[in-house]
Amino acid sequence: MTGNTATQKQPSSSGSSFQRAANIIAVASGKGGVGKTWFSITLAHALTKMGKHVLLFDGDLGLANVDVQLGLMPKRDLNDVIRGRLGLDRVIQEYEEGGFDIIAGRSGQASLSALPSQRLSLLRDQLLDVASNYDVVIADLGAGVDRTVRMLSATASTTLLISTDEPTSLTDAYAFIKLGNAAGMSKNINIVVNMASGKSEGEKTYKTLLKACENFLRLSPPMAGIIRADTKVKETIRTQTPILIRSPNADAAEDAERIAQFVWKSVENAQRRMASA
Repeated sequence: MTGNTATQKQPSSSGSSFQRAANIIAVASGKGGVGKTWFSITLAHALTKMGKHVLLFDGDLGLANVDVQLGLMPKRDLNDVIRGRLGLDRVIQEYEEGGFDIIAGRSGQASLSALPSQRLSLLRDQLLDVASNYDVVIADLGAGVDRTVRMLSATASTTLLISTDEPTSLTDAYAFIKLGNAAGMSKNINIVVNMASGKSEGEKTYKTLLKACENFLRLSPPMAGIIRADTKVKETIRTQTPILIRSPNADAAEDAERIAQFVWKSVENAQRRMASA
């Protein structure tokens, strides 16, 4: 079904409109250090194993590390697009070991996190164009809720918000939801609890965040899934090898594959919704 991407224009809080693609899934977090990039890589890989044509877009402008976690040295990256040297489609490279495509970011370029609105809008539009060639695009966004994150998240039919049980992570996840609500994007946010000591503890963490959202925002963001804490994760990051290759039977790998099933159903539902709108 590659190339049958449904898109839809949505009103923004400012009264203008933006385009959203059914097959773009944003991965975000209120703070760093919650395993967002590892999760994005594993989700892309899990969807590929399901037979989907997948692109992993490293949208963490300024602190990109998808290529680092996979041991890649890309010849072209997002910086070439930002500087106007190449179109986004020209910086795509295949990650042969995982079977999915990657658009690498550029680490250590702080200026990229403060792009002029026109450049950022052009990047967004190119991402929407490229997405039409894939079943799913996973956009690994930067931590926090700055303008870049909000705009790229707005192109996605679903935003997976990663949190752990740490108080600062929960507080920042709540802040992300609050700002997303103000921007009209709260209905698309789903929670992923990472590094949970067990399923029950993961559910407890989710309920803590859910209660705050219900009490203060009148929102009930659903849970996409729980990733159990797993020593295999650190091993895969250290060896720059995806967990679904190095330790496919690990708890964290199995949890990520379950979330991949949820994500694909979300894409299909979004496609039906947009096609009938």
